[in-house]
Amino acid sequence: MEVFKDYLAGIDPQHRAEMEEVLGWVMKEYPNLEPVVKWNQPMFTDHGTFIIAFSVAKKHMSVAPERKVILRFSDEIVAAGFDHSKELVRFPWNRPFDYSLLQKMIEFNIEDKADYTNFWRK
Repeated sequence: MEVFKDYLAGIDPQHRAEMEEVLGWVMKEYPNLEPVVKWNQPMFTDHGTFIIAFSVAKKHMSVAPERKVILRFSDEIVAAGFDHSKELVRFPWNRPFDYSLLQKMIEFNIEDKADYTNFWRK
């Protein structure tokens, strides 16, 4: 969690604990992913390619897995009661975090990008 220390220190203390919990969960469940901060966002990479990123907004935590993942899971995201854009899913602070949805998105990206060599999808 040391890699995210400065980022976490700069966010609203009201949301810091939940962000720490989610980032810690990813680190525990996916120890092979590399935790990094790029573009002032905590994110995780696999063999140098982007897997998932997180950011904080006033009313929600944004989870950004890339557009292909949003398209793949759009129906599940909506069925779970979450809002999304083309690039991110909004997890409201006033609801329990949906780790099963996060797990599906991360695992899809790990598998789909197993042989990928660029950071982002083209």
